[in-house]
Amino acid sequence: MRRRRFWEEEADDPLSGVANLFDAAMVFAVALLLSLVMYLGISDYLFKEEFTMVKNPGKPNMEIIIKKGRKIERYKVTRKTLRGEGRRIGTAYQLANGDIVYVPEVDLEEEGAGEAP
Repeated sequence: MRRRRFWEEEADDPLSGVANLFDAAMVFAVALLLSLVMYLGISDYLFKEEFTMVKNPGKPNMEIIIKKGRKIERYKVTRKTLRGEGRRIGTAYQLANGDIVYVPEVDLEEEGAGEAP
């Protein structure tokens, strides 16, 4: 049996170790992105079908972002006064802690409660 010496062995690809480092770096990058998504709470916005978010509440640059399915709508709050005809659809109340609660009005005629049996 012939003995091979270390330097006489078949030549290995010198870049084979780099491929393993690249794989390890990719796994690390994906883990870092997932942890960032979980930390910032972005997963709710990515995977929920419907949600509403208020950005910068109570400030002049406040925005309301609504996602329904694949459609995302963005509304910017302005101080412009609008005029026109319409109907009252509810009432907004500001609580002692600064939160604003909207209470929609129920039209009894539309609900059928105003009808006699």
